Amino acid sequence: MPDLSIMQDEHLTMGRVRTELLSGLTVALALVPEAVAFAFVAGVHPLVGLYAAFLVGLVTAVIGGRPGMISGATGALAVVMVALVAEHGVEYLFATVVLMGILQVIAGALKWGKFIRLVPHPVMLGFVNGLAIVIFLAQLGQFKEPGSMVNTGHGMSGGTWLAGVEMMTMLGLVALTMAVIWVMPRITRIVPAPLAGIVVVAGLVIGLGLEVPRVGDLASIEGSFPAFHWPFGQGEGLYGTPLAPLNLETLQIILPYAVILAAIGLIESLLTLNLVGEITGRRGGASQECIAQGLANTLTGFFGGMGGCAMIGQSMINVKSGGRTRIAGVAAALFLLIFILFAAPLIEQIPLAALVGVMFMVVIGTFAWNSFKILRKVPMTDAFVIILVTVVTVMEDLAVAVVVGVIVSALAYAWNNAKRIHAVERESVTEKGAKVYEIQGPLFFGSTDGFVELFDYEGDPEVVIVDFDASRVVDQSALQAIETVAGRYEAEGKRIMLRHLSRDCHQLLTRAGHLVVDSDDDPDYALAVDYGVRTGVLGGH
Repeated sequence: MPDLSIMQDEHLTMGRVRTELLSGLTVALALVPEAVAFAFVAGVHPLVGLYAAFLVGLVTAVIGGRPGMISGATGALAVVMVALVAEHGVEYLFATVVLMGILQVIAGALKWGKFIRLVPHPVMLGFVNGLAIVIFLAQLGQFKEPGSMVNTGHGMSGGTWLAGVEMMTMLGLVALTMAVIWVMPRITRIVPAPLAGIVVVAGLVIGLGLEVPRVGDLASIEGSFPAFHWPFGQGEGLYGTPLAPLNLETLQIILPYAVILAAIGLIESLLTLNLVGEITGRRGGASQECIAQGLANTLTGFFGGMGGCAMIGQSMINVKSGGRTRIAGVAAALFLLIFILFAAPLIEQIPLAALVGVMFMVVIGTFAWNSFKILRKVPMTDAFVIILVTVVTVMEDLAVAVVVGVIVSALAYAWNNAKRIHAVERESVTEKGAKVYEIQGPLFFGSTDGFVELFDYEGDPEVVIVDFDASRVVDQSALQAIETVAGRYEAEGKRIMLRHLSRDCHQLLTRAGHLVVDSDDDPDYALAVDYGVRTGVLGGH
């Protein structure tokens, strides 16, 4: 059963509730410019990003796999959406988000979330470092004149940098925010440090009337409560774009985008889940998180949102502010809705410098600085994977980076195991005159060539015993290698027997039709029961 408890391993106290609510408020304030910016990247109205941040954040906070995580509209998804929106309109995006959510629910129901365990630790380090750099680069747009950046179809770019007094003021306020966040925990932990930084800098800017970019310069965040919207059909939909016809042609358009978005969303969410778990020491359910993300996106698609996934930056703000339960995530979503409905004029006065300062501190706290030290201590392959995943995350996207990192790590593992195959040769004790090859190391696709070269086909006696007590027969390539060895001995007029097969190896060989059992079978496969090999089963030697 999924764990839907409000919190884990702690008693709910008034102090804990206060910490969670203040942490949620801090997250909500930082969510506003992020959601607006990602909406611009995707080429949609700011409210489409804000509604996604509210709905995805609320649903995943209530039923997600790990309390304390924050979800919402993200840049990793926005850069994929921009081409779809530009070509077909926002209604096709809503339809895609619905299908994306359905695919994620299916992935969760099939327990595919467990495969995140296959992601090696060097890939995790590269993911963290790459995402920290991406978060840092995303903040640089705030140092440009509001409204000067343009959407190129691949994200926001261009723009005019602030200059002179404006730039110096912006940098000073960012530095002040970071200083408050650094000093605050040494004074008191009653108020989350990021919230204190935002309040201090916002009060200073509003009180002195400083002319610096504010949230309202990005776009107005005022709106109504998100209403149910059916994106399929004929006619005009939201924001003056045509609805998506409910037919096969529409499915062909949106399916490729939905698959990519679902994969990116789940990868980022599950990696964030693991990262938050390492920091908080709390358990969580990967498959439960998949289902939560899927339900959240399906709902969001029907309420005019752009979809989303877990946000590592906001999750770090929440964790660093003391958020550990579902209360903080729910509070963040509800505070964001309050901002949209009632407090837009006030929130729009918050200087962007304060929020940039918060995100810069998130970058500092997120980046795995110890990776510089361990690069010289870990195997060269692992060091290469850390750097590779970091670079690909920055240059391409998270999903590509993780897939590349896992593939490189898997190939390195296969190569290292392939080199382990060898044999210890001795005379047989049970079969007079026979020679025994005790195979050491796994027999799989990477080690088959080395396995075939272990034997002296011409010089060996009439009977050869291959002992797999210290080995395992893993795959079809291994079966083919055994048949190749048997065929070569057969061509020399000699007989080969297999010994000490484990249960799984025995079943694998039996299914392939390889074994000819001439003696009583040993049900535990622990004794030296010998099996002959039937050659030609897999199509030759």
